[in-house]
Formats: sequence, structure tokens, C-alpha cells
Amino acid sequence: MNILVFSQYFWPENFRINDLVKALMAKGVTVDVVTGQPNYPDGHVFDGYRAGAFTKHSWSDATVYRLPLIPRGRGSAVQLICNYLSFVLSGILLAPFALRRKRVDVVFVYAISPILQAIPAIVLKWIKGAKLVIWVQDLWPESLEATGFVRNRWILAMVGVVVRWIYRQADLILVQSEAFVEPVAALADRKKICYYPNSADDVFSSSSVSENCPIDGLNDGFSVVFAGNLGSAQSVETIIEAAALLQDAPDIRIFLVGDGSRADWVHDEIQMRGLKNVVMAGRHSLESMPAILSGSGALLVTLRDEPIFYHTVPSKVQAYLAMGRPIIACVNGEGARIIMEADAGISCPAEDAASLAVAIKQLSNMTTEERKRLGENGQRYFQTHYDSGMLTQTLISHFENLIASGRD
Repeated sequence: MNILVFSQYFWPENFRINDLVKALMAKGVTVDVVTGQPNYPDGHVFDGYRAGAFTKHSWSDATVYRLPLIPRGRGSAVQLICNYLSFVLSGILLAPFALRRKRVDVVFVYAISPILQAIPAIVLKWIKGAKLVIWVQDLWPESLEATGFVRNRWILAMVGVVVRWIYRQADLILVQSEAFVEPVAALADRKKICYYPNSADDVFSSSSVSENCPIDGLNDGFSVVFAGNLGSAQSVETIIEAAALLQDAPDIRIFLVGDGSRADWVHDEIQMRGLKNVVMAGRHSLESMPAILSGSGALLVTLRDEPIFYHTVPSKVQAYLAMGRPIIACVNGEGARIIMEADAGISCPAEDAASLAVAIKQLSNMTTEERKRLGENGQRYFQTHYDSGMLTQTLISHFENLIASGRD
């Protein structure tokens, strides 16, 4: 079986697709990857790579084709549009040439935003006579409106037409959240849609923590760790407001581990308000994250109060569950449902800073045994629903069924 993974983002950028490629190859699947020059999240191309280069190299026995693109910069609308469209254009013009001698059974699109990256994958499907599988991580055009990137109704309607066309070309559409089924079905044939959740990177699901925690003070008092992108979708304003309400609890501190478009704003707010209970810990390597997460008193996930995020399960949820620490979910909809179904922590409404502060205090007042029970519940839920080996085999079965259907 020959699988072509099409993803704008890939190692050394930290995305779930990296471990999935390794897992597929460990099961005997031949995998090639078409991706861009790494530049996420800082917006500049990583050392050792060039934005305008068209290269080929080997990674863990996979052949990786890197297309030229315009780096995303610090996230301005113009820079992001140029970044997205340059990858699409490179994919249409260069990917067929790079893969001219390659047999491809299935083109597999890792469809985090933007879903437009599926367009060159469709071209490859036509050329290779392959099946096309799109793994939808973000809802389009809804995510454009929810993040404030696009508000114009005419533009959103045109994007909806493009998304409908993309879905029509797919042989199978996988969705990362059960709540995605209805919104995707509004634009695609429901019979082609199947729920396929994210797992967690292997470093989170291993049984031991291999590194020492690189963050000082994490074990002092009760620490709440938020890990990941500090962007507009994550409602970082709610975290800052909750921290302001918690200044009368000196043992509680919130650690923000990551970076993003709102990081400078967060830094300025901390300084302006004199918040001593918020620590901007910066970005850390993926290998360091298990030590950071396991050293926390609780793990925090937040999203804005937007209709699209009712359907979304943030990918950090699986990592949090795997680490066996209690979780505070300041989100609405599917993400909160999972945490409560797992009995792995406390949920509160999105963008409700007062409720978030109460939830943090509630967890801090629990006994160590009570918090341990919540963490263990989360780990069991992860193993039942998100185990990487189980999900990898499910994906291979999807591929095999599609290939077999093409022979009938």
C-alpha cells in the first residue's frame, strides 16, 4: 500500500501527523509526504531550510518533498493569505513533477487550516488515479469567521462553494470530532463522512517521563498549565481576567507554555496589571512537554465562545488526558463533554473568567487523592478512545477498503 500524505505542516513543526506517519510505516505502509518549508509558529523558516527551495529528503524512512512557500510571518492577514496560496500554487505546479515516477494508492490530506491545501491533492488524485481521503481538523468556512480572519458574507459564501467542491472530490472524509459530522454533511455526502479522532503524540502516551522539568517553580504551590498556541481562538483574555480574580490566592499560579499571535498582548497585560500569578514560560521542545504537564497541579484548555468551537475538540485534550492530570476545560460543546464524560476534571463556560477562577480554586482545594482520581480517569478514557495503535489500524482499514472498492 502506497500512501501520499499531503500536509502544509510537518516535522520539524510539531503536529500530530508526524507520529501518524511513523505509526503507518511501523505497520508496513509505504509513506511519502508532500509538505512546505517549516515556519510554524514563529513565521520564519527554520534554520537549515530555505523558503524558496524545492527539496527532497528522507525522514524515518519516509520520502519528504518540500515545496517552496512564502513564510507566514507574525500572522497578519496579508502574510497568511500569501503563505496559504503559495503552498497551494507550489503543490499544483511542482508536486506532480516530483511524484511523476511514484505509484500512489491513496492521497491523505491532513486538513488543518487552511483546507485549501486539498486542492493540489485533488490534482494528484486525478493524475495518479488514486483515492482521496481528507482528515478534517477545522471547519471551513466557519473557522475563518470565528477567528475574525474574514467577516464579509460574500467572501465566506464563496469559500463555502470551494469547500463544497473540495469535499465532492474526496472518496472519504474523516472528521476529528463527532460534532463535526453535521456541519460537514451540510456541504458533503453524509455517506462519505466518518468519525476519526486525534490521538496524542507518542511522548505523551508513553509510560515514563524521560526529561527533567525545564520550568522553575512549577512544583511550588498549585500550578495550572496552559500549553499550546496563544492565539485569538484560545481566548487568552479569559485566562488573564481569571488570574486577576485569583490574586487573593497566592499559592495558585498559571503557567502559559507556548507562543502565538497574542503573546505580546498577554505579556503587556501581565506587566500593566502587575499580575504575579501568571508566568509566561515560553515555548519548549515536544520532548520536554511530558515533564511540564506531569509536574502541574492541573491542565487548562480554553476556547472562545463561538458556535464553531462547540463542535471542536482541541488537540491538546488528548495529550492532557494521556498525561493523567486533572483538566480544567473553559470551553463549550464537544470539548467540555469529553472531559465530563471521562470524569477527568471540571468544565466551565467559554469566556467566563469568573467561572474559570472558581474552577481553579475548586481543584486547588481538592485533596491530592481526589485530583489523582480525576487524572487516572482521564488516562483510562484516553486508552479506550484515543489509543494510537488502535486508531492507526482503523485508518489502515479505511485505506484498504477504499483501494479494494477501486478494484471492484
